Amino acid sequence: MAGLLCRRRKKGVSDLQEEGKNAINAPMNPSTVDIHPEDTLLEENEERTMIDPNSKEDPKFKELIKVLIDWINDVLVEERIIVKQLEEDLYDGQVLQKLLEKLADRKLNVAEVTQSEIGQKQKLQTVLEAVHDLLRPHGWTIKWNVDSIHGKNLISILHLLVALAMHFRAPIRLPEHVSVQVVVVRKREGLLQTTHVSEELTTTTEMMMGRFERDAFDTLFDHAPDKLSVVKKSLITFVNKHLNKLNLEVTELETQFADGVYLVLLMGLLEDYFVPLHNFYLTPESFDQKVHNISFAFELMQDGGLKKPKARPEDVVNLDLKSTLRVLYNLFTKYKNIE
Repeated sequence: MAGLLCRRRKKGVSDLQEEGKNAINAPMNPSTVDIHPEDTLLEENEERTMIDPNSKEDPKFKELIKVLIDWINDVLVEERIIVKQLEEDLYDGQVLQKLLEKLADRKLNVAEVTQSEIGQKQKLQTVLEAVHDLLRPHGWTIKWNVDSIHGKNLISILHLLVALAMHFRAPIRLPEHVSVQVVVVRKREGLLQTTHVSEELTTTTEMMMGRFERDAFDTLFDHAPDKLSVVKKSLITFVNKHLNKLNLEVTELETQFADGVYLVLLMGLLEDYFVPLHNFYLTPESFDQKVHNISFAFELMQDGGLKKPKARPEDVVNLDLKSTLRVLYNLFTKYKNIE
């Protein structure tokens, strides 16, 4: 990774240490925080944030970082990229580019290697714009930007990675309710002022993944798994009654509906119309194309008078059986008597 970004003005080290000491010892600061001299180089009204050292020692915070690092390294194992420290290895955009390309199955139009600060920020801008295009439609709050990531702000980097992990349904379990104390240093009238705020990094898994209220399928999976095969068999019989008209056969619900093609065709059969082929991908190859197909099928369902499915398109694409069953069961309840 590129070397440490140097964007601080020169100033006597003793002066810096004195400023930092004054801020630390100020009455408004309830605890002692090790503020590095370079973190006190602020313009008037500028502010900088850092994690309280005590929070860094929190077991859940350490676990969150370890889980995310292991996940990144697992995703990028074929790229021979090994991440050891998030803020040092992700700030220049190189790893984030590779991670997003792998997760979203798409290629970004960026330079492969950029050593200059301008080049790194341009790459970050492109990568983050692609991330925002994916996350914003699903209601994610963007808590990072080019400057905070490039400035090695660990809080911003963690917010970004948690959002990506949840959006792409990473096969990991993030520790829940992880919060850290953040020290905010501001310069007002030439003096440094510090305040403490609590920053929430994770809530519950269900909340982060946008899950809705529990329903019959949650109960089915949790308390009556033996009845699951009966439900699946009924739904397979239902979809095949219609898909057989196109010489199509379903045997595995979670895999054969994951690209959205069968779902779109099924809607056409149930509503008795031909779906123009240019409206969806008949042979989707990328994650985005599959999500497009599922989203389009959801639109057709709403056009047919059904409520918007509770499941997210990404859930179905990622082979989440419960989500797929929810979608198909909604169709079954409305169209079960249609021949």
